[in-house]
Amino acid sequence: MKPGLPTAMERPHFIGIGGAGMSGIAKILAQRGAQVAGSDSRDSETAQALRAHGATVHIGHAAGHLADDSTSVVVSSAIRADNPELARAAELGIPVVHRSDALAGLMDGLRPIAVAGTHGKTTTTSMLAVSLSALGLDPSYAIGGDLDAPGSNAHHGEGDIFVAEADESDRTFHKYSPQVAIILNAELDHHANYASIEEIYESFETFVGKIVPGGTLVVAHGQEGAAEIARRVAGREGLTVVTYGEEEDADVRITKITPRGLTSEVTVVLDGRMLTFTVSVPGRHYAHNAVAALAAGVALGIPAHNLASALGKYTGVKRRLQLKGEAAGVQVIDSYAHHPTEMTADLEAIRGAAGDSRILVVFQPHLFSRTQELGKEMGGALALADASVVLDIYPAREDPIPGITSELIIAAARSAGADVTAEHDKAAVADVIAGMAKPGDLVLTMGAGDVTDLGPAILARLSG
Repeated sequence: MKPGLPTAMERPHFIGIGGAGMSGIAKILAQRGAQVAGSDSRDSETAQALRAHGATVHIGHAAGHLADDSTSVVVSSAIRADNPELARAAELGIPVVHRSDALAGLMDGLRPIAVAGTHGKTTTTSMLAVSLSALGLDPSYAIGGDLDAPGSNAHHGEGDIFVAEADESDRTFHKYSPQVAIILNAELDHHANYASIEEIYESFETFVGKIVPGGTLVVAHGQEGAAEIARRVAGREGLTVVTYGEEEDADVRITKITPRGLTSEVTVVLDGRMLTFTVSVPGRHYAHNAVAALAAGVALGIPAHNLASALGKYTGVKRRLQLKGEAAGVQVIDSYAHHPTEMTADLEAIRGAAGDSRILVVFQPHLFSRTQELGKEMGGALALADASVVLDIYPAREDPIPGITSELIIAAARSAGADVTAEHDKAAVADVIAGMAKPGDLVLTMGAGDVTDLGPAILARLSG
């Protein structure tokens, strides 16, 4: 199957083409035959992988990078209005297309599974992509992280299934019309776009309303926000709701999760039949993600026992408890966690696998607005580590907020009894950790910003 290209996507130009979401769409379009071009602020392995697929990737943002014959300019919500390439597009009259509209277009004519939730989208989408591929179904997919190599976050498949993350952060997941939708959880986050949990719930309700008639909603039974949305949409005509969780009345009931080092063995009851399978990443929340993936695949008609076995092929995604290496008896693991719930889940997962080993965390807060609203909770999560180093806030797309610094998190962590060190110089972290770490320790670099770059530096310093 090779869906045709809309005219606007024949020669698209992506501003920020190296981003996790943007690069995936660009790759699929290139695989479908589009002449893809774009720009990014810095060169990267992702940019190089796109070039290998025939894309033209410019480094830096300049009006001259936009070709006059471009059929569209694709942007994400992170692109500022004063971007020179965006201004040039206006001068030339080239249509500007949001990333979500481009992704929605890629799903046309296929059977989409859209994975939504405040946390766990990338992992669950990856589990589906890997397991469906292992079954020979060759799905298309667009994931917010690389599976095993730069540029492996997306694929144009010959099968009729398309698996995609559905991002609630800016409400763009309202653009999709999935056959199956997953809601893993719903919590207050993205404070620049949502003023209350009620707005979050309303946004997820709108998303559910986009499921095609006769479609299925797979929803976490035991998570308060997801369960609230399930209650609100119960009884909608043409919608089947399937719940999963450890509760007795869940449709897909998890009866046992057995930790086995850095893996878990999961047993579920589905349609009266017991299934046991392996999840090759540690932690209860990853086991729940795998069961959500199982329920979604079954809703598309895939035999449960086949899919359960194939889910064992998933071995993780970059930045989701990814082992970066070991030096001097110290393992360094990278975690994308940046919301308190994610931080707690990853620290509990590692604690369960670590035994008597100490856990040291290098945490980089992500966004001023998130720190303002959830800084105290972040500090509380860090109390689960034996010691932490906290960096300055990674701003991403935001301007600073007066009075909002990492000190909010540090003070909360110390109030919770945590051993915390403030470090304003990222370049000094490798030395700081080398002075703290002992053989047998586990070091987590944690956050959604560039803290991930510190893993190799820490390993090099420990080796020296």
